[in-house]
Amino acid sequence: MNAWLVAAAAVVALTGLAHSVIGEWMIFRALRRGGVVPSGGQPVLRGFQTRILWANWHLVTVLGWALAALLLWLAQPESRAASGGIIERGAVLALAAGGALVLWSNRGRHPGWAALWTAAALVLKSYL
Repeated sequence: MNAWLVAAAAVVALTGLAHSVIGEWMIFRALRRGGVVPSGGQPVLRGFQTRILWANWHLVTVLGWALAALLLWLAQPESRAASGGIIERGAVLALAAGGALVLWSNRGRHPGWAALWTAAALVLKSYL
C-alpha cells in the first residue's frame, strides 16, 4: 500500500469534515430559520441563494470525500498499475489549483490552501 496516497486521502477526508462542521458552525448557523437547510441571509442573499450556497458548500465536502476514496483505492498496488498515473496527475492539479484559489481569494487568511497543497504534495510524492 502506498503510504503517501493514504496520507493524502486522510488529509482530504479530514479537510472535508472540517469544512462542513466549521462552515455549519461559523456561517450557516446564523442563517437558519428552524430547518436543516438555511434560508436566511436577507437583504444580501435571497432564500434560494442561501440554500444553493449551503448545498454547494457541502458538495465540496462530498466531492472531497470521493477524491479521498479514490486516493485510497489508488494506494493499492494493483489499482495504481491500472491508473497509469493519470488519476494522480488529475488529483495533483485539482488540489493545487483549489489551494491556489483559496489562497488568492482569502489572501492567505483561510487555512484551506495549506491542506489542499499538502494533499497535492503527498499525491505528487507518491509517483515521483
